[in-house]
Amino acid sequence: MLLLGVWLGAAIFFGAAVAPALFGVLRGAGLANANELAGSIVTRLLAIINQGGFEIALFLFVTAFFVNRHKSRLARWAEVISLAIMAIMTAVSHFVISARMLELRRAMGAQIDQVSPIDPRRMAFDSLHRYSVRVMMVAMIAGLLAFVITTRPGRRDSRY
Repeated sequence: MLLLGVWLGAAIFFGAAVAPALFGVLRGAGLANANELAGSIVTRLLAIINQGGFEIALFLFVTAFFVNRHKSRLARWAEVISLAIMAIMTAVSHFVISARMLELRRAMGAQIDQVSPIDPRRMAFDSLHRYSVRVMMVAMIAGLLAFVITTRPGRRDSRY
């Protein structure tokens, strides 16, 4: 439960404060390559968040089968499904979307700030960025649901 709470806090703080502040500060400094610099930092930090979320979700997924026997069958299944969704979404974000975005950045041959917004590679990058945000939101919602289920008191009736 603590691991999940820490990951949720880190993911929310990253998405709501760190990434926007980083882009804002670097753009405000008038740097010609502000998006490139901010994007590089965000990419590294997001890799930590995604990998951590994936590992935590897998760990909790496996242990969910051995703990929380006092929860109803529905609550246990909802927790397991939420953790599976969180694991899948963080894995897709890290191993598929982020990897493809890095490939596109390399293929552009120039800093992203210097690539035309109508360049097909830039358009694909921007599209993947939107998917990345959505996938992370789904992972955070699934993690939050698992957190709520885990912290809810269980039934006293041991027949189930």
